Amino acid sequence: MDRVCVIVLDSVGIGEMPDAAEFGDVGAHTLGNILKTRGNLNIPNLIAMGLGNVEKSKLPTTTTPTAAYGRMAEMTHAKDTTSGHWELMGLIMDTPFMTFPNGFPTEFLEEWTRINGINGYLANKTASGTEILKELGEEHMKTGKPIVYTSADSVFQIAAHEEIIPIDKLYKLCETARDLLTAGYSVGRVIARPFLGEAGNFTRTKNRKDYAIEPPEDTVLDGLVANGVKTLGIGKIEDIFCRRGLSYIDHTTNNKDGIEATIAALKADNDTGLIFTNLVDFDMLFGHRNDPYGYAEALEYFDRRLPEIMAALRPNDYLMITADHGCDPTTPSTDHSREYVPILIYGKKVSPQNLGTSYTFADLGATTYTLLTGKKWPIGKNLV
Repeated sequence: MDRVCVIVLDSVGIGEMPDAAEFGDVGAHTLGNILKTRGNLNIPNLIAMGLGNVEKSKLPTTTTPTAAYGRMAEMTHAKDTTSGHWELMGLIMDTPFMTFPNGFPTEFLEEWTRINGINGYLANKTASGTEILKELGEEHMKTGKPIVYTSADSVFQIAAHEEIIPIDKLYKLCETARDLLTAGYSVGRVIARPFLGEAGNFTRTKNRKDYAIEPPEDTVLDGLVANGVKTLGIGKIEDIFCRRGLSYIDHTTNNKDGIEATIAALKADNDTGLIFTNLVDFDMLFGHRNDPYGYAEALEYFDRRLPEIMAALRPNDYLMITADHGCDPTTPSTDHSREYVPILIYGKKVSPQNLGTSYTFADLGATTYTLLTGKKWPIGKNLV
């Protein structure tokens, strides 16, 4: 049985797209600017696959790539996690999610607080998740009011100290917000952002939870399941797709656990056809916190584990490595960046070659669908 393993290196962009100016992202190049800032990037296995051969990658090249390599543009006019993953799985949004650079409408927040019986909220503005805790964490602890904020992406985030607003209550706040925003506004994700600690030393916990909007149409995941192909989502894949089209779920919360779960799934003797993994640390811990040095170390850690992943592949398996957007940690902004993403396809049956530039992330989903079903997905093209 053929298997496909898709690994999303969350936010590992490979250079600005032509419309980057519309998003304030001129000059963004997540990989290239990390290399420029740090001076070196020790990722020999990704380089051997051909990552440096991708157009304008700014990385070292190889004359003997071991994988097919290229880059993909996002057709959806956005740069958020949800739209990126949906497009990877063959669903292009005609109208992107709404963003709220000036905060969320008063009428929505009034209805939200009324339903939940809470006495107001703090912030309601665009902010960095760590900076907002420094600014308002102490006031939150004194007043008990949740901190609500957004970013350049389509997200409604609620931060609360776990000892002030218990986790179950925070999740309930998110659930009611998700219902209201689904009914009245097109918002990609509602995110619970719990934290602990004291003033000057607040830290976010691993109890984060995402509430995504359900895909309005079928994705490749739905199509695979309909054709009898078992699918496994590792990391936050289940949140992004609202569990749609997933036969099995392993909700890992960091890169190390996600990599180990992927290796275990590849070694398992089961009927899973698609292993779909998101590795979140690149984006969550380093991109959004403008930490190019930590980002580089995370890339190097993945590269060191890559031979284990490749060794676990069977002769008929395909490994695809890509991203869902950029998040250049060297720019003043802490938001995602509008960038091309790399695509590397490796396997015994794959001919190393330059795939050029795909004009939609959906080419990855179309390739996956054809490899696992022998059929054609209506959007995108088969790259192998």
